[in-house]
Amino acid sequence: PAAVLATAGVVGTAAIVAVAARLLGLGWPEALLIGAIVSSTDAAAVFSALRGSNVQLRRRVGGTLELESGLNDPMAVILTITLTGTLLDTSDFEWLAFIANVGMQLAVGLGAGLAIGWLGQQLLHRIRVPAAGLYPAMTLALALLAFGIPTLFLGSGFLAVYVAALMLGNRRLPYRAGILRVHDALAWLGQITMFLVLGLLAVPGLLASSGLMGVALGLVLALLARPLVVALCLLPFRYEKTETAFIAWTGLRGAVPILLASYPVMSGVDGALELFHLVFFIVVFNAVIPGATIRWAVKRFRVERAGLPRPTPVLEITATEALPVRVLSFLIEPAALVAGSRVEDLPMPDGADILLLVREGRVLPVRDATVLEAGDHVHRLIAPEQIQAVSLLFGLREED
Repeated sequence: PAAVLATAGVVGTAAIVAVAARLLGLGWPEALLIGAIVSSTDAAAVFSALRGSNVQLRRRVGGTLELESGLNDPMAVILTITLTGTLLDTSDFEWLAFIANVGMQLAVGLGAGLAIGWLGQQLLHRIRVPAAGLYPAMTLALALLAFGIPTLFLGSGFLAVYVAALMLGNRRLPYRAGILRVHDALAWLGQITMFLVLGLLAVPGLLASSGLMGVALGLVLALLARPLVVALCLLPFRYEKTETAFIAWTGLRGAVPILLASYPVMSGVDGALELFHLVFFIVVFNAVIPGATIRWAVKRFRVERAGLPRPTPVLEITATEALPVRVLSFLIEPAALVAGSRVEDLPMPDGADILLLVREGRVLPVRDATVLEAGDHVHRLIAPEQIQAVSLLFGLREED
């Protein structure tokens, strides 16, 4: 479902917004370009809104939203760059060449991402560096390679980076916690920088003249294009109506359209600066309005997963080596098998020790007579082969 939304959904959203822009007075080339620029949701905006709302979505809904928001950028980039080239080229537009170009970029990007992701896994596991800070430098270098190499062969660097990152992120990495912190900081810095660039490039006079059309297109995108396309794309997958409605509403825009809007400007397309200011209003409208109503939408469409909210982990172990054990955090729910049991009575495998017990924000000493209660946050030291057995006893887990 996420792949369909990230491909056919992006094309459909761009087409509907383009038709609305054409009806509002733009020419077809400019209308198609504005539709392509704002057609993809923004991963950082979606992640931030979902996590900041402190709600637990159903796994299928949350997974679809997060995966779609990460996968749909390459298609939007391909459409934007291709249409920008079309505006600069006076020759006739060829649909077959356009479709072949899109297919080639996706295929080359996917292949390069898989290859570099696999090579990155081997590199990080076999090479030991003298300083822990060099591991984030290595992963950043892999990201730059994943973007640059497929671009040289007319592939999608954005898709390659995302696929390579998925492969790396789903393997045990040395100094994993440090790597994640560095990349999270870089991601937010990039997001802030792009919004700052948007403000620096915006001209107050052009903002005023583009405001009415920008708000109108933002309404079309949020209330017509996104819901209609999501409903059609998810129809074969038998999502509940409330799930489809929530996914349609949570189509947040962020820094990605800002980046895409700068392409026509840098390429010297006539009227590109006016399009840039239209994007400003569309991004602001589709980031602020749906983003501020996430909690309301979760309750309105009833897509919250049952259970206690997970507390923030309070224990972290950082190591430059890939350890043979893992530290997992478990949230004990009332239905968990261990709820109400004493520690000494737990049928635990050898070596699966409790490192820390947090109850109502307080750290408690763990003794044989300690009784585990619902709502406790338990940190355990576990060997990988013991994870399944321990999870059956303790329930929800969150890796540190």
